[in-house]
Parts: sequence; C-alpha cells; structure tokens
Amino acid sequence: MFEVKRYTPDNAEEWNLFVEESRNGTFLFHRSYMDYHSDRFSDYSLMFYDEKGLFAVMPANMSNQVVYSHQGLTYGGLVVKERATAAAIVEAFQAMNAYLRANNIHRVVYKAIPWIYQQIPSQEDLYALTQVCQARLTVRELSTTIVLPRNLRWSRVRRRGVVRAKEAGVVVEQSSDFASFWPILERNLYDNHHVHPVHTLAEMELLHDRFPQQIILYTASLNGETVGGVVLYLTPQVVHAQYSSATPEGKQLGVLDAIYDRIMHEDMKDYPYFDFGKSTEEDGRILNRQLVFQKEGFAGRGVCYDTYEWTL
Repeated sequence: MFEVKRYTPDNAEEWNLFVEESRNGTFLFHRSYMDYHSDRFSDYSLMFYDEKGLFAVMPANMSNQVVYSHQGLTYGGLVVKERATAAAIVEAFQAMNAYLRANNIHRVVYKAIPWIYQQIPSQEDLYALTQVCQARLTVRELSTTIVLPRNLRWSRVRRRGVVRAKEAGVVVEQSSDFASFWPILERNLYDNHHVHPVHTLAEMELLHDRFPQQIILYTASLNGETVGGVVLYLTPQVVHAQYSSATPEGKQLGVLDAIYDRIMHEDMKDYPYFDFGKSTEEDGRILNRQLVFQKEGFAGRGVCYDTYEWTL
C-alpha cells in the first residue's frame, strides 16, 4: 500500500538525499537544478511512501490538468532505490493513477529515463506503463551514444579535424568562461535553427555555480580568442554534451573534433558512455541527417529518448 503526496519545498532535503542514493536518478532531479526555472512551471512532483518510508519520487509539473514528467527536463520518470521491485513499482503506478484521478488530472505525459543513465537496470516503469496505464508511445527521439571503454575508431573526417586543430595551434582546456562561449552558441543556434539556447548565460552560470562538478565547460581558443566550446553534464553513467558550438573559423579548423578528442580519449575515457543528445526535430518526426552523420563519425550509435501518454 502506497501513500502518494505532492512535493513541497519542506521536502527538499528528503527529496535530494533520495535522488543521490537512487539507482536511476541524476543531478537534474536535484531541487537546486529543477527549481531554477520554477517560475515557468507549476510543480507537481510526487513522492511515494510505503511502510519503510520514501519509496520513489517523480519530478513533474502540471498544466491544464495534465501532469508532465517534466517539461523543463530532458527526461523524467519514476526515480527509485535498489529495494524497488517490479511488483512494488506496478503498485506505485496504480497508486499514482488513483491519486491523480482524485485530483482531477486528466492525462499524464511521461518522459522515461533512457537506460544509459541508469546505474542499475530500472525499466520496470516501462512495464507498468503498459500493464497498468495502457500508455501509448507518442514521441521517440534519437540520441547518439558512444561506449567510451570500447575506444572505437573515429571516421577519417573527424580524425583529420583533430590534426588540423593541433597544427593550427588551437588550445583546448577546461574553463569557467561561459561568457566567451555563449555568444558563439547563440549565434549558431539562431542562424541555423532560429532558436535560442534553453538556458540563458545567467542561468547556466547559476547552475554551474550550484553544480561545479557536474556542469563543466571545455573551450578551444586560438591566439587567446575562444573559437568553440562544449558544455558537459556529468552523471554517474554518462558524459552528456549539453551544448556545443564553434565560430566559422573554428569549424574550419576542426576545434570541436579537438575538444571531443580531449574529452573522450583523455579526461573522460573511463566513463561508461558519452551521449551527444538528440539528432531529431519536431518530436522525433524528422531525422537531422547531417547532425547524426557528424556524431556517428565519432563512433556513436543510437539510443532512444521515449515519451508516453495515458488518460485517466
């Protein structure tokens, strides 16, 4: 028997400790990360208790009587500890549906945590989605992931980029100078896609201050000027490229190839996975072939980011 409660700020310490000790949570679920944009979302995060205490948490927000897990995060879903069994997770979904119905929620949109982020296999929720919720898969987006310990050979184009950058004297280093990189990122995103970064410079600097070990920046510079960069999110299983961009000159010199060479073959080589993120658009309906081709040149292959929905 589960008791389901809505999260309140009074639960922050309990919530954060649970996420830190979970088998499938990441720092994105820490309240200091989630709540940086709390003004944009009506929080509807849930906490599940059984006779032993806190059993699971689910980051979520609510809009127009629909619960999302979570619109402000790349992925969401049920976060559990090692003791969670398949039968108990099924019961937790039954309890959640009953709670949501009692609170006049009409629909749930559930962004599952991709398996590469799970420290221990944790896909019991996907079973519960069909067994309990009769959920349907509504969005499937494709990311590109590298198994770093395999050290697979890069394509010739990517290897040549590393050589060009080194011959030109490009310097790759970790940096906290987000301000020098952000205009490059903003310009590229707007020129190529007419969009802006999800985070403003001020927000990224704030999050970096809160999570200096998990959010790091690599820059490439030439003659002291930043010509490219990559923002990484580090989780227990995955090095994730949150943002990457270069100036026109940086692209010609292959500076991103040089940055990724440093990350994958030196600094982060002992991580299980490197994840480039999605190469799809319009909720997965369009594959950006040029983008995924570039990522596959680093020996990356596909991992799906799935979203499910069900009605109550």
